[in-house]
Amino acid sequence: MKATFLDYKDTGSFSKLLLNYLGNDESLRNFYGNRPDLNGFTDLLDKRTSSSRIELKDSLLEQYRTIGNSGKSIENIALLTEENTFTVTTGHQLNIFTGPLYFIFKIVTTIKLAQELKRIFPEKNFVPVYWMASEDHDFAEINHTSLFGKNIQWNAPVQGATGRIAIQGMTEAVKAYKSILGLSENSAKLSKIIEEAYLTHPNLADATRYLVNALFSRYGLVIIDADTPALKKLFIPIIEKDIIEQNSFKYIQHTSSALEGKGYNVQAHVREINFFYLGDDFRERIVKTQTGKFEILNRDLTFTEEELCNEIKQHPERFSPNALMRPLYQEVILPNIAYIGGAAEIAYWMQLKEMFNHYSVSFPILVPRNSGMIADNSLAEKIFRLNLTFKSIFKDTEDLKKEYVRLHTEHRLNLNDEWREFKGLFERIKLRAHKIDPSLGPSTDAVKVRLKNAIVNLEKKLLKAEKRNYTDALLQIERIKSKLFPEGILQERTENFGIYYLKYGDSFIDELIKYFEPLDFKFTVLY
Repeated sequence: MKATFLDYKDTGSFSKLLLNYLGNDESLRNFYGNRPDLNGFTDLLDKRTSSSRIELKDSLLEQYRTIGNSGKSIENIALLTEENTFTVTTGHQLNIFTGPLYFIFKIVTTIKLAQELKRIFPEKNFVPVYWMASEDHDFAEINHTSLFGKNIQWNAPVQGATGRIAIQGMTEAVKAYKSILGLSENSAKLSKIIEEAYLTHPNLADATRYLVNALFSRYGLVIIDADTPALKKLFIPIIEKDIIEQNSFKYIQHTSSALEGKGYNVQAHVREINFFYLGDDFRERIVKTQTGKFEILNRDLTFTEEELCNEIKQHPERFSPNALMRPLYQEVILPNIAYIGGAAEIAYWMQLKEMFNHYSVSFPILVPRNSGMIADNSLAEKIFRLNLTFKSIFKDTEDLKKEYVRLHTEHRLNLNDEWREFKGLFERIKLRAHKIDPSLGPSTDAVKVRLKNAIVNLEKKLLKAEKRNYTDALLQIERIKSKLFPEGILQERTENFGIYYLKYGDSFIDELIKYFEPLDFKFTVLY
């Protein structure tokens, strides 16, 4: 593969907040900790400590107990007990078959940043971590994927945390995925991994752990499922204080208002209580009633404050942080130095800085995941043959086609010169009319406006007529755009990685790791 790199701002695909963060805009300075650069990492590494290393190691070893071929990951788990070891973490939902391509990009960015930090700080260890969002309950977001434009969906009656979902009825979805893969050495290897993941494990968390481990264990990726009593125990003090005192609500609301005051959109909505009550088949909000009791919505279950505190101490695993509290839980149990996220994740992490300060928890360095696009050889050749660039293909399809025709036509398709002549003529007409009757000025201007509209319409007809002479080229532009922007959005947000695994096998991930540079903040085009 080869690579070319684009500035994020040139793609038109990224938020104002992300671009300003990368540009070190002072308006955002109070909403995060250290900058994502060498000085920022040096400073944070001098201060970052962790007191739960033994519990973390023991929990992870228990989770890996039934997984084979995890040698390098097991070595990294053992390193977590050492004070000079830190984690680089990303998190994502349990999308079936890994979901869209950016799921892979997030993990690759995490691995590459850990490698880069080890190179820069050789006396320290850096462990890449994938945090499974096993407590999320939005099944509709994860039960499908797209392969070669074909949708594969797993339909199941689901309630509660997705990580606890029993793998039932996945056979048809697995068959559909495999049938699209076809027959080849790489498809056989991927099919075997998929079958083992989804047809031999009891729940979605275990299946996802197996699949991600099969793809990334050789890089030492550590996969964590924090939906465990041993890890939740470490979070008991904050669970109790936050539900009773509603601190997250106060601080996140204040920070969110400050972000809005700076002209930024708030990514996530904060509630008075930002924990759910979790059972095997439900995950329901906790609300405080007017009588001072704590009610579990949609359940015949209430607690007094004393009863709630006892429940938290005895069963912390029943209390599930929402999207805004999960980062705090993550940083409490991991010796984390950086979090890798998409633009939306970076945005909601910035809503949390005051809450982190309140609980005296270290705020990680926020690093945007690498974003990218993959063009096969034939597609790249078509782009270059049409005298296009990877930068230009981010333009609107119609604008790109107009630009192509204007660049290649032998005719002049605009009437600018003619319009300048008309404008001069109308100035003389207006002057003559004014001498006869000053009130005729508006009538003259109205005729000028009508003629201008006629000129614009004639230019459109000239361009449309000339387009017919470039039908084949314009059709190729449409096909290039639909391939790289399926359904009009970035390829990485729709297509599944299986397309590229078929062609490149394990070397696909190797190539991503080779070319992704987490701290360069560039859009990567591979071809």
